[in-house]
Amino acid sequence: MSYDAHNIYYRFDDHLSRLVLDYEASRRVDGASERLYHDIPSEEYGEDIFHAYDVKRGLRNVDGSGVVAGLTRISDVHGYKRVDGKVVPDEGHLILRGYDIEDLITNAQAEGRFGYEEVAYLLITGELPTAEELDDFNGRLGAYRHLSSEFVRQFPITTVSPSIMNALQRAVLLLYAFDADPDNITPEHEVDVAISLLSRLPRLAAFAQTFHSAQVSGKRASVPIPEAGFSTAEAILQILRGEDGYTREDAMLLDVMLMLHAEHGGGNNSTFACRVLSSSGTDAYSAYAAAIGSLKGPRHGGANAKVVSMHEDIRAHVSNWEDEDEVAAYLGKILDKQAFDGTGLIYGMGHAVYTLSDPRAEVCRRYARTLAAKKDLGEEFALIERIERLAPQVMRDHGMTKPICANIDLYTGFIYKMLGVPETLFTPLFAVARMAGWSAHRMEELFCAHRIIRPAYRPVIDPLEYKPLADR
Repeated sequence: MSYDAHNIYYRFDDHLSRLVLDYEASRRVDGASERLYHDIPSEEYGEDIFHAYDVKRGLRNVDGSGVVAGLTRISDVHGYKRVDGKVVPDEGHLILRGYDIEDLITNAQAEGRFGYEEVAYLLITGELPTAEELDDFNGRLGAYRHLSSEFVRQFPITTVSPSIMNALQRAVLLLYAFDADPDNITPEHEVDVAISLLSRLPRLAAFAQTFHSAQVSGKRASVPIPEAGFSTAEAILQILRGEDGYTREDAMLLDVMLMLHAEHGGGNNSTFACRVLSSSGTDAYSAYAAAIGSLKGPRHGGANAKVVSMHEDIRAHVSNWEDEDEVAAYLGKILDKQAFDGTGLIYGMGHAVYTLSDPRAEVCRRYARTLAAKKDLGEEFALIERIERLAPQVMRDHGMTKPICANIDLYTGFIYKMLGVPETLFTPLFAVARMAGWSAHRMEELFCAHRIIRPAYRPVIDPLEYKPLADR
């Protein structure tokens, strides 16, 4: 059977003004293709088979703790203790290069200065910068915000997409072509690439957002160039708000969010993806693009946007936000897959490491409460707090036994909404911040580990006898 690709696979997209692949409309499912589409192996592997072969499902131990796959001097994500070989819940702490994240935030805020750049320097070098070193680092970040006119011409053409994360991936890979020595993996070049991406990702995300919106609306796209002396938080807000402006308080809060998202251990999905690719010796752009691809997933960085959608759904279907029984009942419907997106997940609750508390969520809650009061959004904030308080018991009533605490995503989207950040940029901002941690882990993997990451999968297949084509 022959297929005419031009006739069956393409349709004109009114929004983007281009031909796009339309798989669903062009798919032909008949006798010859029935098995191709409907017999894909999809039988779920039950817990019993993992236990039988002693396989660490999801690289997790039976007690839920992560399988130790490497060593790191970059950060410590503490959520439990081990007592007599058993996991014991504990208050959460996030330690970056030996410093508690709350101390880093508190001191920067107390001094009335932006702290994300200090955290990025700390992660990359392992040391807190002096005032002179921090000024030099900030100067380099400012200089790298410039993008060549040739890149600016090519970028919109090659990266227009409804997904800003997808556009970011392709933008990072495109930057490979604008690097005079892209496969160089010396420490000096790795630092240069890290600084360039730390500086450029906010503008690249804004480009992607602006050009997509322009194509949909038919309006001309314009992305301002941030001033060289701006902090990362100020640069982001200038790009987003332009002439509308922003307050110093807004920028300081966004700076806090960037610090909280800058790093979270080597075992989270995107950082591990970055380390896996880096262990092969591939170039920096490929490794960081992979990390962005991982972060896009709704089980990882994409969860912050999911939380916002869930909150909107709860507000729409719960008539009395102050009625705890009604709120709890609706949370139960979500767990039963009878409400919201049908996944059975209460987004923003629970974490792979944290048990009693997520220190990042604790910080977010404090700042969210203050900002919500100023913006007359106290009732919405109170509902989120109510979800945080009620969800653990509802989840226990549904058979969940592990300790459940709110994670950072429960409050992140709410804060971004109050700061006027479009929902499409929630996860890209996560990527902007996490670039600091990714770069630190990539360099640790390249220069300290020296072994390709290559785990094993246990085969559970039976041998079969090959049949000639005529006999099938």
